[in-house]
Amino acid sequence: MFWYALGAFGVLAGMTTVLFGFGGGFVAVPLLYGLIRASQPPGTPLVEAAMQVAVATSTAAMIFGAGLATWRRARVGALPWAMVRPLLGYVALGAVAGAALATVVSGAWVRWAFIAYLSMTLVDAVFRPGFLGEPVGTLRPLGRAHSAVAGTSIGAIAAFLGVGGSVMSVPLMRRRGASMATATALANPLSLPMAVAGTLVYSALAWGHNSLGRGFAGYVDLPALALLVAGAWCGIALAGPLVGRISDTVHARSYLVLLGVVLVVMVLA
Repeated sequence: MFWYALGAFGVLAGMTTVLFGFGGGFVAVPLLYGLIRASQPPGTPLVEAAMQVAVATSTAAMIFGAGLATWRRARVGALPWAMVRPLLGYVALGAVAGAALATVVSGAWVRWAFIAYLSMTLVDAVFRPGFLGEPVGTLRPLGRAHSAVAGTSIGAIAAFLGVGGSVMSVPLMRRRGASMATATALANPLSLPMAVAGTLVYSALAWGHNSLGRGFAGYVDLPALALLVAGAWCGIALAGPLVGRISDTVHARSYLVLLGVVLVVMVLA
């Protein structure tokens, strides 16, 4: 049951990667956290590290999911690289710090940070103007200082929570004038440097954590990673034809609804 669920939710993660730029993290983190706690005896090292394993494995899966989604959008010329390039280095730098912090705090802290950040994102998107309104159609570029602050913050928070850059970059790009289709497309290349840097940190800093058992590279669960990636690639192929066919208003509201569903799941887990 554990493995079937991973494969099925991997497909869902791939679909949300294409449609919402999530990178799969909002699906994979709650899923892995819940499955580990449900399938292992209480108090075991794996249960105690369930949140770190979920975050690390989700981060590693983003390398493949966000990478494929980025390649597909770039191939058809649907990525405004001028908005992405200034942020990439800062995202990677922030990801190193965020992943390192997640390996030294308790899993409960990571879980509640996940819940708190989701809550703040939802409140901000609903009540502060700019997210739910109609896009202006012209992307306003970020200045150098803004790029440094935004990129570092995106990388640190995304790697700490294992959720990809979408949770910060989509609202940011919406307020810079992007449509939902453009904002979600930009989220995937911004997730890539975070995913690579974060995975290296999660693997290196927890490499000696042998009590987790076989099949782990640090906190990364390799069998679970393989199933998530396989499912995600199927989901990306399924969702690809839907890109650009959803109205901007429905797209934006659906993004917030999915964030709300994940928030409820994590609170109840």
